[in-house]
Amino acid sequence: MSGSHGMPVGTVALELAVLVGAVVVLLWALFAPRRLQGGAPVLAAVSLATAAVLAARQLAGAEALTFSGTYSLDGAAVWAKLLILAVTAVTVALSVAWLRTDRRFGEYFTLLLFAALGAILLAGAADLMELILGVLLSSAASYVLAGYHRTSRLAGEAAIKYYLLGALTNGLMLYGAALLFGVAGTTTFATMGPVLAALTDGGGWTVAVAAALLVMGLVFKIGAVPAHAWMPDVAEGSPAPAAAFLTVAGKVGALVVLARLFQVLPEAGFAWRAVAAGLAAATMTLGNLAALWQDDVRRLLGWSSVSQTGYALMALACLGRSALAVPGLLFFLAAYAFANLAAFGVVIRLRGLTGRASYSGLARARPALALALAVSFLSLLGIPPLAGFVGKLALFGAAIEAGFTWLAVVAAVNTVVSIAYYARVLGPVYFGEPSKLLAEETPVLGPPPPSWWARWATAGTAISALAVVALGLAAEWLLAAFAGVRILP
Repeated sequence: MSGSHGMPVGTVALELAVLVGAVVVLLWALFAPRRLQGGAPVLAAVSLATAAVLAARQLAGAEALTFSGTYSLDGAAVWAKLLILAVTAVTVALSVAWLRTDRRFGEYFTLLLFAALGAILLAGAADLMELILGVLLSSAASYVLAGYHRTSRLAGEAAIKYYLLGALTNGLMLYGAALLFGVAGTTTFATMGPVLAALTDGGGWTVAVAAALLVMGLVFKIGAVPAHAWMPDVAEGSPAPAAAFLTVAGKVGALVVLARLFQVLPEAGFAWRAVAAGLAAATMTLGNLAALWQDDVRRLLGWSSVSQTGYALMALACLGRSALAVPGLLFFLAAYAFANLAAFGVVIRLRGLTGRASYSGLARARPALALALAVSFLSLLGIPPLAGFVGKLALFGAAIEAGFTWLAVVAAVNTVVSIAYYARVLGPVYFGEPSKLLAEETPVLGPPPPSWWARWATAGTAISALAVVALGLAAEWLLAAFAGVRILP
């Protein structure tokens, strides 16, 4: 394994760009007059664009470990960072109109950048302490984002459930990290792997318990069974732009570092393939079955996000056995991220209208929004030529190639089941009569935002929907680009 024993600051330039951007936005929010608070999202966007340029430059560099083997510059980490930056940039655009009347408008974007930074650190973590730092930074900022509407009962409920479940699982993760360090005598993944592989059978149970506790902390971040309960509540109750971000960004970083951790664990002492396959099957099944009964579009998206986590976990069970595992995971995450952002973008443009019955006739009242919603749902379902179809196809192929045919069958059955709840929304959207809430500007929804504020959300929604289509059309090129990446150099 290649690595660096020094501390080359240039290797974390993109992380520093996000950190500096967060601090600058905070200072702007504190000292700029109220009429200039609109500069906060602009500064955040500049920070993210700078970080994206720096990340793109890393793609051309060699895959390596840096900072004494604690931080990874592998291809999977860099692509995941680019995806997290893109998701955060779209979230900034979606947030402007939604939060325009909030007195803490500027501070929101600081929290958004810190949460993104935590997810980025997770994507590159190659050390137990780095993993913990990423989880805690991401979680601390995310709890506040979830409850940002202080007067909302739903936001308060979502935030407290998110916090309590996170406190429990993060505590277990810390204990697992300490236990694994005690067994291996090191915290870096690169040096831990050979030590764990050389352990006698006497250390097997200790490794299994430590790994299980670590996995529990990451299972919380990705919203998988059994630590999934926060996701539908956050999707329903949090500020809609924050919900779009929280159901995507942390999941990207945590899945990459979970894959890295699984590759380090010995298969003999900890049957991580079976664990990943079991989690995948349970998560996708529960998510899809729970979504069948939802009449709130945002809560439906939350349960849909749980099911999408289940599909992504299929790739982890196939690591090392299928060449499609890592490319399939990265592509699927990109497809899911933009489809989810597009769906929440529609909710935001409708100023929070979420009742399923209220979407009846949307195609007549707001045809562009109906098209964006259809593109999003059809991609999540896996309909060609959209990105979700290619992502699922790659994961199914990886499962079959790795000997998990039963898991591919379970995933296919779950995909068929998911048709029902997506159709329950899209059917009335295109074939129903326009609902009263769509036809009238009601006081409940509040007045429409000024045009220039609304353009941010329109742009974010349009970009996300177009990205779903573009990823599907460019799938062959992207999968080829992902083909050579590694999870740990």
